[in-house]
Order: sequence, then structure tokens, then C-alpha cells
Amino acid sequence: MEIKAIKKLKLYGFNNLTKTLSFNMYDICYATSPEHRHDYIEYIDEEYNADRLTGILTEVARMIGANILNIAKQDYEPQGASVTMLISEGAIDAPLGTEDGEENNGPQQPKTEAVVAHLDKSHITVHTYPESHPDKGISTFRADIDVSTCGEISPLKALNYLINSLCSDIAIIDYRVRGFTRDINGKKLFIDHKINSIQNYIRPETRELYQMVDVNVYQENIFHTKMILKEFDMDNYLFGTAKKELLPGEKKKIKQRVKKEMAEIFSGCNMPKVK
Repeated sequence: MEIKAIKKLKLYGFNNLTKTLSFNMYDICYATSPEHRHDYIEYIDEEYNADRLTGILTEVARMIGANILNIAKQDYEPQGASVTMLISEGAIDAPLGTEDGEENNGPQQPKTEAVVAHLDKSHITVHTYPESHPDKGISTFRADIDVSTCGEISPLKALNYLINSLCSDIAIIDYRVRGFTRDINGKKLFIDHKINSIQNYIRPETRELYQMVDVNVYQENIFHTKMILKEFDMDNYLFGTAKKELLPGEKKKIKQRVKKEMAEIFSGCNMPKVK
């Protein structure tokens, strides 16, 4: 669904509303042995390394109509990655990757020496957290993504792309509009588009796959949606072992442990241990 600004909105100065879309996306896995848990962490760490994450964020910038100013990316030991992308709404005066006096010989790549102090008006960041449960075979991968923009460009345009890019079992999404801008008469405008739920901007076919819960504070322009997959297929949660290789009693215990892990993440609280 396309975000529409207030019709013929005339402003005094520029639109300096800050719109921030934040994700916590989770992938849950059960690995029956320490070796399988180690292999899962290595797999997920490579699958979502800094280079691939940079590609995802570059597409986000394209979708929301932002110009990339700088990219800083880093893979970590023993696992995890981060990417920070600084973006602007307007065109850039000089080509990316050039300095004064340098010749522009065609398309340039963003420089990677960026620090947060170089921020123009907006940014996109991602941090990943692969981790293994100290007990019971559970491993969890979390990706935190923030898309923060100022002006008319909106991070909600990239909502469905981000959900589909990470194929998450659970997604916890926040959207908030901060600050204010003024119309030509000086009246403050605290939001420039209509919204009553993040769900309004999620494709119907995606909504069908998830159970969703909203916690919204409308008067503060704060919107919160939690999503968890409706269907549970154990083969999608096993790493290094197929369901057919497990005994009936093992299948039951693993299903209980995985569903408990998912329920705790979705609800944000610990639950009684499964024996």
C-alpha cells in the first residue's frame, strides 16, 4: 500500500518529520547436537553476512527513494554483523566516492569510512545476533533493523520487502513519527499521512501467514505490531536432522521446546519450563 501525504500540503520551510520503522526479526532452530548447533550458527552467520545485509539495505534505500551518502559495514567474531547506511532525501551535490579535484569516471560506489557524525538527515542500520541456547538444543537468530527518514520519504514503503527478505518466524515491528513541521500559516503538523495500524501496509497474502497483535498509542503516533507464524511444520525448525529420523517421543519434546521459545519471544516473558 502506498503512503500518501496530506493532499496539497504546503509547508513553511521543509518537511522535518522523523519517521522511524524498527524491526526485531527472529529465526528459530532446533539442533540435536552441539555440532549441529555450531553448524547452524556458522550457516546463519554466512547467510546474513555484512555484504548481503548491505545489499538488502541498498534495495531499501532505492524503494523509499533515498540517496545513499555512506555505508559502514562490519562482520564480527565469533559471529554477527552490522551495517550502517546514511541516506538523504534530496540529490547529492557531488558524486559518491569522489573528493574535491578527483575526476568522475562514471558511477561511483559509496565510501566505507563513514561515521555516524556524517549523518545528513536519515539512516538505515542492521545488526544481527546469532546465538545458541545453553540448553535443550534451541538456537535463535535475531536481526534488528532501523529505517529512519526525514522529509516526505517514508520507511513504510520498504515494509513488505524487509519482511520477505528475512523470512521470519516472528517479527516485532515499531513505527513512530516524531517532531513536527509547519504549514505556510505556521500550524504545526505532527504527522503527514493517515495510519491506524502497521498491518494496513502489510500485503494480504503475508497477513494470512501470521497471527498479529497490535499495541498502538494513536495520540503519540506510536504503532506496534507483533507477528508470529500460524502454521508449525517441524521440518522447518530442525537443523541437521530430519523429522523422520526422530522417535515419536523426541518429536513431541522438540515441538514443545520450539513452540515455547517462540511463545516467549512473541509475548516478551518467560514461561514455565518444559520437562
